[in-house]
Amino acid sequence: MLTLYDNLTARLREAGDWTWPPLLRLILAWEFFEAGLGKLRGENWFGDIPWAEWQKGFPFPFDRLSSDLNWLLATWGELVCAAMLVLGLFTRLAAISLLVITVVATAAVHWPGEWGSLAELWSGYVITPEGAGNYKLPLLFTAMLLPLVFYGGGKLSLDHLLISMSKRNDLPDDRSGGLQTAGLALLVLGLATVWVEPVWGIDCSSPG
Repeated sequence: MLTLYDNLTARLREAGDWTWPPLLRLILAWEFFEAGLGKLRGENWFGDIPWAEWQKGFPFPFDRLSSDLNWLLATWGELVCAAMLVLGLFTRLAAISLLVITVVATAAVHWPGEWGSLAELWSGYVITPEGAGNYKLPLLFTAMLLPLVFYGGGKLSLDHLLISMSKRNDLPDDRSGGLQTAGLALLVLGLATVWVEPVWGIDCSSPG
């Protein structure tokens, strides 16, 4: 019975290497490409939106950049990284970049400006803004990006093809590269704590 179970889980794991990463990549690519395309065709509202409608504004160091540059980075970051996800090319880099965009957007707009209890914070876990934040969608995007950061693009990706075709002995294997990228992802998540809720970390945006 254990042998049968082990064989079944091994087959499911092998099938999963081919199926869930490209599906996840395509879903995220569509969402971010659609958002980037909307920015590309629309007007820059970063500088026009009344400050009172922002929850906190851009976190450091993006608060030091102009609204036009932030708009350009967000637009092309979403478009280019979405294309990279579709191809499975430099998947971890694309996922980390989109993770940064998502966290910055959460800190600037979606996270509640003030909350006094966990119940009040939880009320912001919605998709439509209700005055207490609306961080549900970016939180889901973050949870969907993390598997691509830690695991990569899967076997049905250009990343896997390039690694398979390479015969260089000095090329680091995917596991060691994955550990390095995972460390970078943890650093981004640590910065996210500071960006989204400075009381949990160090408020880098406040003047000394």
